[in-house]
Amino acid sequence: MTIRFDGRVAIVTGAGSGLGRSHALALAERGAKVVVNDLGGSLNGQGQSSSAADAVVAEIKAMGGEAAANYDSVADAAGAERMVATAVDTFGRLDILINNAGILRDKSLAKMDPADFEAVTKVHLYGSAYCTRAALPAMQKNNFGRIVLTTSNSGLFGNFGQANYGAAKAAMVGLMNVVRIEAAKYGIKINTIAPMAATRMTENVMPADMLPLFKPEYVSAAVAYLCSEACEDSGQIISASAGYVARVQVMSSAGVFLDTNKPINADTIAQNWASITDMSGCQGFESAGAEMEYIVQQTMARLKKSA
Repeated sequence: MTIRFDGRVAIVTGAGSGLGRSHALALAERGAKVVVNDLGGSLNGQGQSSSAADAVVAEIKAMGGEAAANYDSVADAAGAERMVATAVDTFGRLDILINNAGILRDKSLAKMDPADFEAVTKVHLYGSAYCTRAALPAMQKNNFGRIVLTTSNSGLFGNFGQANYGAAKAAMVGLMNVVRIEAAKYGIKINTIAPMAATRMTENVMPADMLPLFKPEYVSAAVAYLCSEACEDSGQIISASAGYVARVQVMSSAGVFLDTNKPINADTIAQNWASITDMSGCQGFESAGAEMEYIVQQTMARLKKSA
């Protein structure tokens, strides 16, 4: 199978450098028309310039592709609307959205300025929500869409000094889970990538000899698949880095059903804690409703047994 994007139109946010640039080039190389969004700011979100987006547009055009630049901030709802308008007005439609834009303002939470927490959250969480919200009507019109959100192992597993970044990145999973349900009837699939790559975000934390192993292109391969018609999954978290690709899932233990005819208090929880946290029989749920259904079914079965 050769995955192609001929006739498809994509928006990639934060595509002026790093992973975003790599994603944009990967789609363009396979025939997509790409809106290259980049505010052109620094790693911490300061400043603005059109040069980064323009350079990637020039790269795409130089290889025979079609691209247009957009310089709006994803953290601005009106800017997200203009971004989508750029795609529709220039290329006639929108099929793919890759939410990649991000900034960093690392510091331990106790020492973090609230403004730094708000700024990072606004770009990563609000920005992804604003852009996804703006893109949905255009995708619904064509009964097709592929949306990729970007999480991080900092959010999934934790990392010192990144409470703002980790919280916003963990929120991508919640955003995905809801949009997956709301957009399913329109043929729209939404998935989340958890990348590690050698970019300006990581160049100071990765050992220099490791950087060549973490090429952005390795992540973009997985992202391109998630953007394709070949991908029929929705609601997946995919970790990708250095040639490693894996599925990550939020899991629930088998759990303990406590006897509701007896007192349930902190002491009861303490007595059952080992069984409650035993993940040997873990499972995932497709939705909040699926977990509720499991609990109700198990509860009803227990009541029948005791009757």
